[in-house]
Amino acid sequence: MNRWLVLALAGGLGGLLYLLAPMLTPFVAGALVAYLADPWVDRLERTGLRRLPAVILVFAGIVLLFVALLLLLLPVLAEQIGGFIDDLPAFFRWLQKHFGVKVRLGNLEQIAATLSAYWQKIGGDAAAVLESLTHSGAVIVSWVLNLALIPVVVFYLLRDWNVMLGHVRGLLPRRWVPGVARLVGEVDGVLSAVFRGQFMVMVALGAIYSLGLWLIGLKQGLLIGLIAGLVSFIPYAGAVAGVTLAAIAALAQSGEFSSVVSVLVVFGIGHLLEGMWLTPWLIGNQIGLHPVAVIFAVLAGGQLFGFLGVLLALPLAAVVMVLLRHIHGLYKDSDWYGTGSTPPPDGE
Repeated sequence: MNRWLVLALAGGLGGLLYLLAPMLTPFVAGALVAYLADPWVDRLERTGLRRLPAVILVFAGIVLLFVALLLLLLPVLAEQIGGFIDDLPAFFRWLQKHFGVKVRLGNLEQIAATLSAYWQKIGGDAAAVLESLTHSGAVIVSWVLNLALIPVVVFYLLRDWNVMLGHVRGLLPRRWVPGVARLVGEVDGVLSAVFRGQFMVMVALGAIYSLGLWLIGLKQGLLIGLIAGLVSFIPYAGAVAGVTLAAIAALAQSGEFSSVVSVLVVFGIGHLLEGMWLTPWLIGNQIGLHPVAVIFAVLAGGQLFGFLGVLLALPLAAVVMVLLRHIHGLYKDSDWYGTGSTPPPDGE
């Protein structure tokens, strides 16, 4: 009876999450940021600072870092996106010249010019953009409210993090507490590797790719390097996306196939650094998820829950992996698996 009740509760919770997925994204994003920032608050508390001032300091640091990154990166990225759009006709000319690909360049140049003009308008006339956005008022208001909700969720979760964990621990049956505490410790170690370690790997790869592409003279190096770094949480996806975009940009810029070789060298070095140094140092062997499992988890999460599913895919896969590891251990120790000696061959 208890098992059926647990299954019914799990199914009901899954259905509720599916129905509420569009509105849960800011809460999940805020919880992820709070989880990443909580160790810094704990460190400040260990120095003698009370919880609320420590939370305010860490929260202010997060906001200042986010604003600084926006002010520094957005103008450069906007310029590079515009340059990439302008260079697209040159890339199609290269395809037509070397491979005979039939492309109607007049239409492409007209499209590129239209996109470029629109992009310059976006970058230079914020008032006009805001005016045009009012035509889809409900969607824009919802998007802005969701975005503004994230810092609110982060602040309050950081403030009450330990209190909430204490309440959850207090609800557990007393005989479960030691086992659950051990399991939660393992899950926390894996999630730390997934979030903190993978985040640092993404930042490092984005910096390596951007620097390498800048050194070989690619105008859109920062944009493409950041895209490749951000997508690198999916195995091989960051390198594939980065090489594809960088090759297009390099061919459009120089028209020489040797520029693609330089791009391959940059991403090859980045991939070697990731496998031999970044991942072992920043993540270690705590995750243990096969690349195919990671790809499946991300695609399945996106298919079921959209962007929320992409956010939850890796942490849920990591938690499932820890649970399966414990179930495997229980199975190996059970009578069902058996611990008897192998029967002798026939005739002995």
